[in-house]
Amino acid sequence: MFRGKVRKIHFIGIGGSGMNGIAELLLNQGYTITGSDLKESPTIERLRNLGAKIFIGHSEENVKDVDVVVYSSAVKPDNPEMIKAKQLGIPTIPRGEMLAELMRFKYGI
Repeated sequence: MFRGKVRKIHFIGIGGSGMNGIAELLLNQGYTITGSDLKESPTIERLRNLGAKIFIGHSEENVKDVDVVVYSSAVKPDNPEMIKAKQLGIPTIPRGEMLAELMRFKYGI
């Protein structure tokens, strides 16, 4: 799906209904997934059980050593993870664009 050496993808707002499915799909494709959210949930526990490393709370430390950051529409521009990713030159991708990339070579209705 990605060109180059993208292996580790971080999701800001990973517990959201639009984000967790994308994260799970990428986990199943062999990507290393990290993420953050404001609170624990059964969805977050499920992703952890599948191998994702998930942080509760947003911190600039959460995005170190990642190749790409995916963010939900609920994430504000002043989010510390977004700010740090931009400072480090890490590509940031809206959830909708990531979903479009995943669907590009698939049949969907």
